[in-house]
Amino acid sequence: MHDHLKFGGGTSLTFLNPAVLVAILIAGAVICFGSRKKAMAAFLGASLLIPLDQVLLIGPAHFPMLRILILFGIVRILRDKAAAKLRVFSQGINKIDVAVILFTLLVAVNGVLLFPESAAFINQMGAVYQVFGLYFLLRFLIRDESDVLHAIQTLAWVAAIIAVIMTYEVATGHNPYAVLEGARVANYASLELREDRFRAQGPFAHSILAGTFGAVLVPLFIGLWWRGRKYRMAAVTGIVAATMITLACNSSTPVLGYAAGVLALCLWPMRRWLRTLRWGVVLSLVALQLTLKNPVWHLITRIDITGGSSSWHRFMLIDQCIRHFGDWWLIGVKDTSSWGFDMWDTANQYVSICDNSGLLPFILFLAVLVYGFKYLGRARLAAAKEKEKKTALFLWALGSALFANVIAFFGISYFDQTMVGWYALLAMIPAAIAVRAKKQLTPEPLVAPAHEANLVSQVTEDNFDLDAQRYLTQ
Repeated sequence: MHDHLKFGGGTSLTFLNPAVLVAILIAGAVICFGSRKKAMAAFLGASLLIPLDQVLLIGPAHFPMLRILILFGIVRILRDKAAAKLRVFSQGINKIDVAVILFTLLVAVNGVLLFPESAAFINQMGAVYQVFGLYFLLRFLIRDESDVLHAIQTLAWVAAIIAVIMTYEVATGHNPYAVLEGARVANYASLELREDRFRAQGPFAHSILAGTFGAVLVPLFIGLWWRGRKYRMAAVTGIVAATMITLACNSSTPVLGYAAGVLALCLWPMRRWLRTLRWGVVLSLVALQLTLKNPVWHLITRIDITGGSSSWHRFMLIDQCIRHFGDWWLIGVKDTSSWGFDMWDTANQYVSICDNSGLLPFILFLAVLVYGFKYLGRARLAAAKEKEKKTALFLWALGSALFANVIAFFGISYFDQTMVGWYALLAMIPAAIAVRAKKQLTPEPLVAPAHEANLVSQVTEDNFDLDAQRYLTQ
């Protein structure tokens, strides 16, 4: 069973409901030929609401509907590049992009080196296609702050639909997605129970992933509220929906992610002392490590919010990963099941990367997080200097959403359409700070003669992209 899981599992037959096929074709047409904002909404809606067990099998290759949508997205990119010569990466390639690209390639290379088989190669090529197609498309569609706001509004309405479905699951014990009869119909037809409560999962592969999707969106919806009155209906809808999703999954990880996002938002008054606060946390952890009988990560075992949580398993994942550093540091390890009970189930994003891919991909993944916080921090300071409080608050909300993901990664690894929300957030960061980059790098003329009065306004799109790229690569 574990070898089967190493290559991503997969069905030997096509599972594609006719209703899903019609929805995919309609969404694909909008992605290819609709306006950029409509294309973004169609892609986000379809990719999140259609479960990955709707699969088209072509030879040895599996194409969940997300990969089909990505194919339509590639057509859209090629069409727009030919017509308008738009860059795939708005404002040029930044360090987050570089880290994501290198991380994805290295994970694929290490996966093939670890399992030198044709099945592993096909699986890794599928993963590269999915991550690159997803990330490149979102970076292409989300180009500026207005796109970021539209994407968050779309996520709010999508979350509302998912919240209704998951609430129905909790009330009835039945997941409506079972009627689609996909490859994992048995999983949708029989909900898990915890402490006599159903664990709703909506269109996602697991209840924890469903809850995490909603939980980490809360800071984005609060940021949308801060952005202005015209966004507040979507913001309230999103906040209520995300809260319902978090509660309906009956899992501790989403609750922790939710709490982390809200806590980060509440730290806004302490923004000038963040460096002190960070070092205080680090020193506290070091002190605990020196004084406690057990390692500091043993504190995870004390967390049980919903009752029956597998916090001991999360502790053991980290503990065994550290103890077996010599086994996985180079390219990962083939099998972790011998390290302890259920150690094959790497329900921790950081541990999963280490165990399956090695140290360098783990460092690159951390680089994605570090540069995300760095860019948002710089842009927030620039907005504060310009006395743009709404913008500064919105950027703080984006950082809070990133922090919510950082905490959620300790309890789950993203392996279904949850990654759509993750890469959408990464795509929002350079788009949200693009205006700050231009203002930081485009000097204002001191005394401009009449014929130069409109110098700044005449900056071309290419020069703007160059300025932003310089800002993002510093």
